Amino acid sequence: MPPTPLKIAVLGTGKMGLPMARCLCQAGHEVHAWNRTRARAEPLAGAGARLHDSAARAVADADIAVSLLENGQVVEDVLFSQGVATAMREGSLFIDMASIQPAEARDHAARLGDRGIAHLDAPVSGGTVGAEAGTLAIMVGGKAADFERAAPVFACLGRATHVGPHGAGQLAKLANQMIVGITIGAVAEALLLAAKGGADMAKVREAIGGGFAASRILELHGQRMLARDFAPGGRMTVQLKDMRNALATAADIGFDAPITGLFEQLYADSIAHGLGELDHSGLFVELASRNAMA
Repeated sequence: MPPTPLKIAVLGTGKMGLPMARCLCQAGHEVHAWNRTRARAEPLAGAGARLHDSAARAVADADIAVSLLENGQVVEDVLFSQGVATAMREGSLFIDMASIQPAEARDHAARLGDRGIAHLDAPVSGGTVGAEAGTLAIMVGGKAADFERAAPVFACLGRATHVGPHGAGQLAKLANQMIVGITIGAVAEALLLAAKGGADMAKVREAIGGGFAASRILELHGQRMLARDFAPGGRMTVQLKDMRNALATAADIGFDAPITGLFEQLYADSIAHGLGELDHSGLFVELASRNAMA
């Protein structure tokens, strides 16, 4: 038998939220959508979603609310200032799929728990391509029973892994973003070094792609660098936010993260030099500029 359809509220229908909400509609769930700018949610009406003018109205009577908002401050505002926590019924589940600080996730979980509302922090990796294809990697923190309860939602969106208690999903996402951001820099610097020394950058990428340096970053972002195609998937500004969240978390737990600190500065410099709207692989442009390479 097919799973019983759920009533799911989706809060935030931007580049990630829109295709994810569409996937939930296609799976047969009753989707209620809200976005601060209503026009960005309008395409979901054709997929069968019901649109709402407030986040609180969207979550009323929902079994599960899924948020795909910009940052922890926005999540807190929508939850506790815009009335979502009050409007959600006791026993419902709030799944926060934004990338925020682990301490923020734990705070939200505790405050919702006081109201009888369950919470999972479940940030994702895979970008807009993964959101559209339903192949996201989903890192989930919270109670195991709530993770099982959320399985029908996660099944529509990608592959979910329960990584620990509240906040652990955000820790996993920070680890992911540290590796991505740092590896982008390693690939960019290595390819530029090869080009500066007279090698064919494309051929160098091809050669090292068959060895231990092979990675998705070398494959996908390396090609972006060769093509000088920095149309944003994951923006430079978002990468900087994640690096800063990682450093703030490291400071909270007494962990020294010098490599992340170096790259936080490199991304900050890139944004200061006008590159903030580029894809995070646009760190290549910053490093090329430092070496007087067009």
